[in-house]
Amino acid sequence: NKELEKQWYQRRVRGEVEFDKYKASPQWKYQVVHSGMTMNQFKFIWYMEWGHRHLGRVIGTCVLLPTVALITRPWLSRTLKLRLAGFSSLVIGQGFMGWYMVKSGLEDHPESHDIPRVSQYRLASHLGMAFTLYLAMFKTSMDLILPAQHSSAPALQNLRRWSGGIAGLAFLTAMSGAFVAGLDAGLVYNSYPKFADRWIPSDLIVFSPRWKNIFENTTTVQFDHRILGHSLLVAICAVWVMSRPLVLPRRAALLTNALMGMGWMQVGLGVSTLLLHVPTWLAAMHQQGSLILLTLATWLHHELGRKKLKLIK
Repeated sequence: NKELEKQWYQRRVRGEVEFDKYKASPQWKYQVVHSGMTMNQFKFIWYMEWGHRHLGRVIGTCVLLPTVALITRPWLSRTLKLRLAGFSSLVIGQGFMGWYMVKSGLEDHPESHDIPRVSQYRLASHLGMAFTLYLAMFKTSMDLILPAQHSSAPALQNLRRWSGGIAGLAFLTAMSGAFVAGLDAGLVYNSYPKFADRWIPSDLIVFSPRWKNIFENTTTVQFDHRILGHSLLVAICAVWVMSRPLVLPRRAALLTNALMGMGWMQVGLGVSTLLLHVPTWLAAMHQQGSLILLTLATWLHHELGRKKLKLIK
């Protein structure tokens, strides 16, 4: 069929044009020196990026259009309207941060002998905004669909404070994981529980000023991520133990058990990812595990709430 042959030829030409553009990037120069890249390998990363961008645009459309349609409705409370406006602002900011992040991967740094990559600072910002948007929308959904149980018992409110702390610590750990991913810090010290044969690695503080080690030293970044992960698991176990003698609402009781199970599973995924030298599929599961853990902690915090928000008049 001549028409099909023509379409195939046009796609091939467009692919070669995009490949030639990529050859002008610092990443291509690194690939040529170290391993090279075929057209099929380029197509894989191109379609991954293409899919990610279009998925982001679809999500943005699904947030912005309903917001425009709903924000003028009189039956929505002022609180809900402000939340909808906040969602839209985050979506727009997220799109800008994604572009800004990708742009950093195309900048040439001749003084560096490392693989060209996007800035870990921008990567963490991009992920942080995505998590913030998701959590804000999730919390609003819970307020609308499953209102809080309105318990004011001191023991339950103490547990609620702990669950809020766990959510905050889980978020911080996830952002630490973004720095691990951005620096490929999971590829150093692929041993557990020690760093090679030491509990504290010798190259933990090597940059000056010292604060740079937290964000730019691969050893320190991995060390911090391990400490945060272990601290998070200890906090989750503490909440589970604290909840045992209490009479919790049914969903809250289920969530404490789910949080405990997911906490151990997430640590297992992290250790496995490290020991297996960070296979992409396992690293992706570990990242998704962090979002599930954060969701469970946020949900538990919501279930133990004592104030009902009026979002619809």
